[in-house]
Amino acid sequence: MTAGEALVDAVRTGLAELADPVKAPEMQAYMKSDMPFLGVQKPGRVALLKTLPRIDDRNVWLDAVQTLWREARYREERYVALSLSGDKRFLSVDLMPWFDEMIVTGAWWDYVDEIASKRVGPLLRSSPEVVRPLMLKWSTDGDRWRRRTSVICQLGFKGATDDELLAVCVDANLDDPDFFLRKGIGWALREYAKTEPGWVRAFVQARPGLSPLSRREALKHL
Repeated sequence: MTAGEALVDAVRTGLAELADPVKAPEMQAYMKSDMPFLGVQKPGRVALLKTLPRIDDRNVWLDAVQTLWREARYREERYVALSLSGDKRFLSVDLMPWFDEMIVTGAWWDYVDEIASKRVGPLLRSSPEVVRPLMLKWSTDGDRWRRRTSVICQLGFKGATDDELLAVCVDANLDDPDFFLRKGIGWALREYAKTEPGWVRAFVQARPGLSPLSRREALKHL
């Protein structure tokens, strides 16, 4: 068994041992998931992550993460793959196509929000020449989760926020009726308001077409 196969096996075995058949259907219903759950809540998954074998080869690591994600039978397998994908030793801009695949195939907020803020965001800061044009492209993409990513990828940037990029990505989705986009717009603006309240207030006032949801969220603490 290779190191990658051992990691995948350890994840699947560990999750199976932690499975709770009572919690599983409740978790699936809450997340409105077609993929079933094993019933392993976050504390259990965090504990499992600490026991997994360490992989130092980047290619082996990526192959294991992709195997867990693509072959997942249970949602927790994808949660673990998502956690493993954040290994800072291996995080670099050439992984953007992989994160894109996770966004499009995951297609739900529990995956996308972490990828946007904890994977795409750091890469935007480290390699803006590559990621910024991609976010501009995603802001008008046909996939709503790419669009949401473009809007919320700067969460936590505070004074380092590229407000021009934020404005363009929000404006591109201003009229979209999708709840997750409207919520994402409000979330991004609300967070930036903690650093630049005047900018956010002026931005909102200049856009009468901003949805009530986005407007309410953006101005929540102003």
